[in-house]
Formats: sequence, C-alpha cells, structure tokens
Amino acid sequence: MSRIRILPEAIANRIAAGEVVERPASVVKELLENALDAGARSVRIEVESGGKRMIRVVDDGCGMSHDDALLAFERHATSKLRTADDLLSITTLGFRGEALPSIASISRFLLETCAQGEEQGTRVEFAGGKLVGVKPAGLPAGTSVSVADLFYCIPARRKFLKSDTTELGHVASLVTHYALANPDKQFALKTPSQEILNAPPVATLAERVYQLFGRRMLQETMEIEPVSAPIRAAITEQITEGGLEAAERAGELTVRGFVSRPEVQRSNRNGIYIFVNRRLVRDRLLLHAIHEAYRNILPGDVFPVALLFIELPCEEVDVNVHPAKIEVRFRHSQFVHDFARDTIRQALSKARPIASFAASGRTSTPTGGASGSQPGAGTGAATAPAPMAATTLAPMAPPRAVLPWSDPYAGMPGETLTLTEAPMQPEAQRFAFEPASAPGFSGPEFAAPFTAHDPGDSENALEAARAMEAPANASYLGELRPLGQVNASFIVAVNSEGLWIVDQHVAHERVLFEQHLRARREGTVTGQRLLIPIVVDLTPRQRAILEKIGEELSANGFDVTPMGAQSVAIQATPADVPASAAERLLAEILDGVEREQQAISIDSLQAQIAASTACHAAIKINMPLEQTKMEWLLAELAKTESPMSCPHGRPVILRYSVREIERAFKRI
Repeated sequence: MSRIRILPEAIANRIAAGEVVERPASVVKELLENALDAGARSVRIEVESGGKRMIRVVDDGCGMSHDDALLAFERHATSKLRTADDLLSITTLGFRGEALPSIASISRFLLETCAQGEEQGTRVEFAGGKLVGVKPAGLPAGTSVSVADLFYCIPARRKFLKSDTTELGHVASLVTHYALANPDKQFALKTPSQEILNAPPVATLAERVYQLFGRRMLQETMEIEPVSAPIRAAITEQITEGGLEAAERAGELTVRGFVSRPEVQRSNRNGIYIFVNRRLVRDRLLLHAIHEAYRNILPGDVFPVALLFIELPCEEVDVNVHPAKIEVRFRHSQFVHDFARDTIRQALSKARPIASFAASGRTSTPTGGASGSQPGAGTGAATAPAPMAATTLAPMAPPRAVLPWSDPYAGMPGETLTLTEAPMQPEAQRFAFEPASAPGFSGPEFAAPFTAHDPGDSENALEAARAMEAPANASYLGELRPLGQVNASFIVAVNSEGLWIVDQHVAHERVLFEQHLRARREGTVTGQRLLIPIVVDLTPRQRAILEKIGEELSANGFDVTPMGAQSVAIQATPADVPASAAERLLAEILDGVEREQQAISIDSLQAQIAASTACHAAIKINMPLEQTKMEWLLAELAKTESPMSCPHGRPVILRYSVREIERAFKRI
C-alpha cells in the first residue's frame, strides 16, 4: 500500500490557512487589501471580542458578479494575475488568490457583494470550508465580508489566541498602517461599544498623521519631503551630463515620510513603520538604513520613530517572497539602502535641535506617555494601545514600548563580517536635496491614540503647529559666553536664549569625531609612533576581524603588527591618543565590530573608528579648563554638524531657556 497520499482539499485549505491566517488581524489584513485593490474609497471594519467572535469589512469598491463571487472561493483564483510575467510587476496588494478559501475553511464566512451597475447582488455563505448557500440579494454596490467564530473548527489554534484587548490592539495597529499608506481614503474601525478610529480622506500625509496621532506627533518628528533619484546599481555610480543610458535607467526611487528628532527615543523598533509602494513590510535592509542614518546621533540601545514611504517601479521589487506578503526583495538593494539612509541623514543634519531640561510639570505614566490627554479624546484608548505615540522623556530615558506587535527582527542569526567597497572619490553631497520645508515643533499637547481628530480643524491645527516656536537651533552656540565649570566637568554658559550646561568631555568628543572623520575621508589622518611598542593578546575572533579591517586601521593612524599566533604589537596610534589608552582603544574597535554581527560598510567602519578614537583623545571630566579653552571648545562645537549629541548618542548640551527660568521664578 502506498505511503504517500494526496491530502483532502479540506485539510489542504486549513494548512494554507495556517500560513495566511495567524490571528484576527491577519483576516483583517487580507480583507482590507482586497477592498483597496477593488478601488474602495471608504472601508469600514467592525470587530467583536477582538475579532475572535466576528469580523466584518465593508467597502464601496467595484464588487463582484454572481459567477465571480463563487469562483473567488476556489484555490488560487485571482483577478490580478494573467501570466507568469505578471509576477515580475505586481501592482496590487493581494495576488495569491488564497485569502478567501483559506479564511472560509476555518470560520463561518458570509460574502455579500454587488458589482457596479448591477441591480442585484449575491450572498454566499460558508461554514468550515463547506458551501452552505448561495442566493441573490438586494445590495448596494461594493462588498461586505463577515467572518464569525474564527478557528471554531480548529480548537487547537483558537486556544493560542491572546486576550480580546491584545487582539484588538493588533487589529487597530493594522488599520492604522493602512490609513497611513492611503490618506486619500476613509477608514473606520468600530466595536459594539465604541468607535476606535474614524479617519476621513485628507489631502496630505501630514494631515493623516495629525488625524491618527495628534499634534504632538508632528511636533516631535521632521517631515521628509519627497526626494527622488534614478535607480542605478550602486550609490557611488556617477551620472553623466547626458544622464543614464536608456538601457540602464530602471525608473526613479522616491523616499518621503516622517522621522523623529534625536531627543525622541524608543526602547524598541515598534515605532518604525516601513511602506514599499504603500505596502507595509518588515524589511531588514531598510531598518538597517534607518539605524545607519541615526548612527552617532542616538545611543546604540535606543531606536527612533519613523514613517518611511518608499516608491519605486513594481519591476524593481519582488513582493512574492513570503506567504503573508510582509517581506520584499529589491533588485538594487544597495542603492535603495544607501539612498534611504542619506535622505534621512540629510533631514537630521538640518534639524540640529538642542535638548532642554525636563519640565517639572510633565510626569511620565507607566506606558511611557505624559499624564493627561487631549480634550475630546475617544474611548478607544482604553482598549487599544497607541501604535506610535512618540514620547519625549528626560534625555537618555527611553520610553517603554506600548505596541503589542513583537519585534520581527529579534533572534535572527548574525551574518559573517564583510566589508562593502568604498567609493573611489568621496562626494560632498550625494544628492541634490531641496531645502527642507518642515519646521520644528514644540509644545506640551498629548494625542489620544487611535482616535481621529475632527477633519474640519486638521488644516487649522497644522497651521497652528507650524506657527509655534521652533526648538533652539545650534546656531546660538556661537554666541555662548562661558561663566565657569561645575565640578570641573560641565561648562556653564549663557546667551540671549538662556542658561546652557555643556558636558565638556562629550563636547570635545563630538569636535574630535568630526575632525577625524573629515581627515580620514580626505586621507590626511596622522599617527604617532610609540617609544615602546605595546604587545596585546587577541582572541581568535579579534584576530579574524583585525585581518579584515587592518587596512582601514592603518589609514586611521594605527600600526599593528602580528607577533606570533595570538599577539600583536601596537607601534603607532592616532594622534592625540595617549599610549596608556592604545590597548583599550584597539580592543574597543575590534569588539565593536564583533557586536554588530552583520555586514558593515566602509562608511560605518570609519565612523566607528573615529568615534572610539575621539572618545579616548577627548578631554576628561574632573579636568579644570581655562577661560580661553572653554571659549575655544564652545566655538568649535558650534561648527559641528550635530552638536546636540556625542558620537555615541549621549546629549552634549542642556538648555534652560529664559522662559523656563521666568516660569520657575513665577514671573509668568
């Protein structure tokens, strides 16, 4: 008797459902994508018991005829693909043709649909994958899908679902994602007892962000205006005056969105949303690009908030690499990575905000938010945690996570260390960026999560937010007059903006870091010979890394010579680094590369070496400084690109504004 048999269709459908449907939010995702692909201008989602009891998605799209409604429940039945070549240019969110039969096989499923222009619609009912009935019905144009008792026929799967509140949080987060990606459409999310989200169509992405997250989100982020460039194989590939050849031109890549200011920090990646052609994805490549953009601005153990929208030709991205369509693969991955990184970095370089003292009137709640809420907040905040309420606490105190979406990148195995090639000639500016039009914001308002604001006043609110006072810019540093030191470690200075305290060690570290990095890229880094070479024992891992980055170390002023199987002799170090710190500096550089456990670019390696070198060469705390030295340090700090943080992300300056001083003395 044969041991291999073909599975019954019912079992095959349930196995397929396991790949597509993980929880109620997975059902909402598939149905939302179908609604958007059908051209819906308005989508309403209703859920009960977090989606475990009932999910209903109603849209005003094109609808389906009687025959199409029945055919849609066949495996791999889709209107979005015709030939195999269509897989190379997918323009829709869904395309596999597995959603409806998979969902219908594990629930009580009701489809009500009517095509545009038809007088009569169709009602189709399934239970556990079996057709219960088909009959005509008088319905409006569009489609309504009801999914009841999810996993009722698979108790083992149902018991793995979380609480109603947790499942509702996932659904609310998902709907928020699609509302962000489609600001020109209306989205509503309701439960039997409350309206969690209601976002009417708006004209701009900024207005949609205000609807979903409130004014505070706009105040704590910077808008990246759309920046485009022709796609090519590498970021270092030069474009001639005549442009790229027609055969080499693969369309344009456009990056836009919102990124948080350096003082807004999160303890995990849950505040980072990445959209590729309006599809929410979990992409390690773009996540790494965001991390690289904030390198030397944020500490290594905190993360920014980002809404990053990538638009590129469909032929340049493969979305058919994951059953749930949450991962993509780029044809020119290195270019996409570098362009996204440089676009974000350019926006950050224009902000240059200065951290202020924590206001005594603001207190942090256990969820990392500020106490209090915006008047008129809906009740949705009680059941669905905010997906992206970026919170500013005291400097270096990252808020706790509030989104139940787990980190999709945790636990991934590391890659072996490889170095990407450096450009032949460094470029002062890789792209011709337009002047930034997004100003800074400041203010104490707090947004109500998941509750859309009144669309009638969103435009006025945006104008009011943009009219508010911007954070102190680093240009004021040039006017600082030092008064003295606190504990021989912190410089106290004043100007017309108020009182300033500068950490002298990290301030000098930022100055030396940028000077060293600039000299390295110009090929003018100098080293100093040691009178007596220092012999150091290295681990096998450190020796392997040393062999790979030895040439870069030499270019940064080091002279490290192998001495036997495990030892090396340090014969020269970068200038200004004392001999006593040479051994620690080399170990720090080698161990720093080891910690990353991933491919590292030449730019990143240069920045890492420069940061470590600057830290060991900078003046220390508990070191008295003369008036002229303090004046020199403040003047040099004002010339740097990022005076607000040291290369390791720690704050350099704190400002106590005149207004805050007056408020403290009860003058205002």
